[in-house]
Amino acid sequence: MANLIEMGKNAKAASRVLATMKTEQKNAVLHLIADEIEAQADFVLAQNEKDIADGKAAGLSPAILDRLLLTKKRVGALADDTRGVAELSDPVGSVIEARVLPNGLRLSKRRIPIGVLGVIYEARPNVTIDIAALSLKTGNAAILRGGKETLRSNLALVKIIQTALEKAGLPPSIVQIIDDPDRALVPQFLKLDQYIDMIIPRGGAGLHRLCIEESTIPVITGGMGICHIFVDASANLAETLDIIENAKVQRPSVCNSLDTVLVHRAVAEEFLPQMAARLAKSKVVLRAAPEAFSILNNGDHLAEVHPAGEDDFDTEWLSLILGLKIVDGLDDAIAHIHQHSTEHSDGILTNDLENANRFVDEVNSSAVFVNASTRFNDGGQFGLGAEVAVSTQKLHARGPMGLEELTTYKWIVLGDGHVRG
Repeated sequence: MANLIEMGKNAKAASRVLATMKTEQKNAVLHLIADEIEAQADFVLAQNEKDIADGKAAGLSPAILDRLLLTKKRVGALADDTRGVAELSDPVGSVIEARVLPNGLRLSKRRIPIGVLGVIYEARPNVTIDIAALSLKTGNAAILRGGKETLRSNLALVKIIQTALEKAGLPPSIVQIIDDPDRALVPQFLKLDQYIDMIIPRGGAGLHRLCIEESTIPVITGGMGICHIFVDASANLAETLDIIENAKVQRPSVCNSLDTVLVHRAVAEEFLPQMAARLAKSKVVLRAAPEAFSILNNGDHLAEVHPAGEDDFDTEWLSLILGLKIVDGLDDAIAHIHQHSTEHSDGILTNDLENANRFVDEVNSSAVFVNASTRFNDGGQFGLGAEVAVSTQKLHARGPMGLEELTTYKWIVLGDGHVRG
């Protein structure tokens, strides 16, 4: 069984080494990791093949297997993304604000690393590299706990990272992984507040709830999205078809993919058959509320349509399934989103500026879209580089967590013999 306390002690010591490293040193390590990924690509792919074979034997869904799968192209992208992080500006050491008080004291806020990150995630080996790269760039040590479905792949990737760290003369404990898949270790991991400064869970509602209830360490929840698009009466329907298709089909197994379409009653009769026909080409299965089902049932759109179940509008599909509901208008759409959204990514398709502004003001998701696909809620798409998660909470980070979100700050106070009167 993994010695979590020893891992915590080593990570805390490593974080102090990282905190004093110059940007050039961190970037050099990131390039070493990228080179090592490319050099060891065959080893990583061989380990991933074993994970995939076990996953198929265990009956994992196609959506989960897609998240687990590594290909030559995806491994190459991991190396490219790591080099990309090296090219990003380093937030550590930057001054957020500064001022001089009337008594002459000079105050400033300076960005510093958080310290040690504990990240729990499921079936996404690319997350291993993303976290390692972002943690290194921001001077944070990391302890990783991936899902058992991807254990071999994650171990291979962490071995590559640690090899690069050792080549750079740095402690391999900068990035560690819990190599025992026993779930009993997770509650213990969540109690290491003496060593870990932040927990980031990336997974389903069960994992988030476990972390919130069990952790003695601050938790940033993210990575779970029940995402909506509202088709307003004024929407450009041809453009709307393109956006909905992209949001649902482009990569359905990720957290910013579309789960529910809400359609204004005024355009439902015209729009729903068009949308069903478009999505049928990609074999999207529709789960429709009664009115929408009545319009689509026995139509010639070729889509597979089922009545929506009791929990369908509270389900993150992560697959080619899409919920449909007709609403009376903007108020009805916003009320549905407030009831069912996880505040990840929600959008409106409209040519009515007043409705667009109301939607933006009243829907409080981490990213709110007007006439755009929800698939853009991503660190890379937002120009942040890789991301460690998409936070759906309000403290301290929200939306894609890039470099700045993995830092905190300290006050620097410069005096000249000042004493408080």
